Amino acid sequence: MSVLQRIAEIEAEMARTQRNKATSGHLGLLKARLAKLRRELIEPKGGGGGAGEGFDVAKTGDARIGFVGFPSVGKSTLLSNLAGVYSEVAAYEFTTLTTVPGVIRYKGAKVQLLDLPGIIEGAKDGKGRGKQVIAVARTCSLIFIVLDVLKPLQHKKLIEHEVEGFGIRLNKEPPKIGYRRKEKGGINLTSTVTQSELDLDLVKTILNEYKIHNADITLRSDATSEDLIDVIEGNRVYIPCIYILNKIDQISVEELDIIYKVPHCVPISAHHKWNFDDLLEKMWDYLKLVRIYTKPKGQLPDYESPVVLKASAVSVEDFCNKLHRSIMKEFKVAIVWGSSVKHQPQRVGKDHLLQDEDVVQIVKRI
Repeated sequence: MSVLQRIAEIEAEMARTQRNKATSGHLGLLKARLAKLRRELIEPKGGGGGAGEGFDVAKTGDARIGFVGFPSVGKSTLLSNLAGVYSEVAAYEFTTLTTVPGVIRYKGAKVQLLDLPGIIEGAKDGKGRGKQVIAVARTCSLIFIVLDVLKPLQHKKLIEHEVEGFGIRLNKEPPKIGYRRKEKGGINLTSTVTQSELDLDLVKTILNEYKIHNADITLRSDATSEDLIDVIEGNRVYIPCIYILNKIDQISVEELDIIYKVPHCVPISAHHKWNFDDLLEKMWDYLKLVRIYTKPKGQLPDYESPVVLKASAVSVEDFCNKLHRSIMKEFKVAIVWGSSVKHQPQRVGKDHLLQDEDVVQIVKRI
């Protein structure tokens, strides 16, 4: 029996199994087996080729955004109008057959855009070129899921299902689960909050499927069996996502008001270039980038070319390493202007945390 047949068999069994406390162990076991089979589908035994011709676009700039969606929803038009990059557009499906890169500059940051070929239902199971498309999506800082505003919910659910099958978790944080394998001592489960699903028996059932008999598990939030499986698999990526509802020129103002209330959504018209400002502003918020301006001694700050870092890494040392790895060897102190310091300017050390639009002057040891 092929991997796809085994996956279909398990999914069918899960669909006909009632969900209650009595069946939680069995369902947990099926979910673990399904995750293992999907991993085998994504990463075949014996390795495999790369992403494939047209999918090996080198990373450039400060962030990478992938455009994902079904064929003919307007991805290519959106990229063309955002970046001025030509991507062949036609009124028939499957026009974009390779990854088409483009670049935009926004608030001083250089952002790479990738117009990926339209995915189809069953992409996660190897249909079409879905495997290559989603493999590239896993490398992105942010994903734009482009939907036709006339049928958004249907396509949204289908795409989320395909993307989830490849280990991409959209608009989610990694589970707050501590996991450490050990040589002996059995399974030790500790929970700091009340659990609605996971208990010791279910945890042991899932771990046993992975042939893990000795481990320390710490649950720091109300976790699900899927959360535990994600932690054990260890290959999940957690990527922010914006749902772009295209073709709003075809709906009424009343319908548009309803769409605006949907979380993580931005309604646009790629053809008419409507609402691009809102899209770019939301893009900036979701990328969580920080701009730091350099100030050479005796000169004005360089506001044209900021050093752009991710918000999770904005110490003075991170800033120096982004400029050049050798700077820290001669680092003495940094002089900072901006919202991260009380005094303007203020001398700080390498561990000082910078904030967006701070100005920094590095003083080297003599």
